[in-house]
Amino acid sequence: MSRISVTIITLNEAANIRECLESVRWADEIVVVDSESRDDTVKISREFTDRVFVNPWPGHQEQKNVAVDKATGPWIFSLDADERVTPALAEEIRRMVAEPGALEAYDMPRKNYFLGRWMRHGGWWPDRVIRLFQKERGRFGGINPHDRVIVDGRLGRLEHPLIHHTYRSFAQYIDKQHSYAVIGARELLKRRGGRRRTAAAMIAKGMTKFAEVYLLKRGALDGMHGLIAAMGASYFAFLRQALVWELQARDRARTPGGS
Repeated sequence: MSRISVTIITLNEAANIRECLESVRWADEIVVVDSESRDDTVKISREFTDRVFVNPWPGHQEQKNVAVDKATGPWIFSLDADERVTPALAEEIRRMVAEPGALEAYDMPRKNYFLGRWMRHGGWWPDRVIRLFQKERGRFGGINPHDRVIVDGRLGRLEHPLIHHTYRSFAQYIDKQHSYAVIGARELLKRRGGRRRTAAAMIAKGMTKFAEVYLLKRGALDGMHGLIAAMGASYFAFLRQALVWELQARDRARTPGGS
């Protein structure tokens, strides 16, 4: 019952995937589900495992569930391509699942690096995430692009952190914020219907998010990195609402009598 399957979803992750896979060589099985990458992601992945699958992109949580379904072990450890497992965390994982009284799932702190700096404030630390769970008791859910594991059972805690290299350049950060905002806007529109966005509400979303990250969660203590991260979070919050407004306007334009 202690066999562990590591699951990873990828899309054009040639710059990240080798180091990620190197950090989980200890796993009993590695499953990679790729979303039709145009770089060497699949080729590199096959150097580490023969359990590499190509599946057209259905969404974050949906693709992660595809990877879980492909896994054959009773324990799942879900990893992103820009994350790394330290030897200490690997040992803690193996020890925890081998215990007779193991719980159904475990979370762990995530040590996030933003533009090369470990972020200690602004909600970036300890950023506990559920990544280790029994296959029959866990499933990915939530709202794309911010998926999460939903567990049927008890949740325990691991102490050693998972390493996460979020964004290595400001340009990459802005590009990712835009892509996430597009996904988030579509999800909001789908889940919350046609409620119209007002200018005041859109401005308030951005300002509130900045105050939350930079002031309430003390992102200011991370210096210039903290300021950039808070401004980015504010931009994302505003942009998502603006994209919802745009999608609603397009829908109204296509509807006879719409205004």
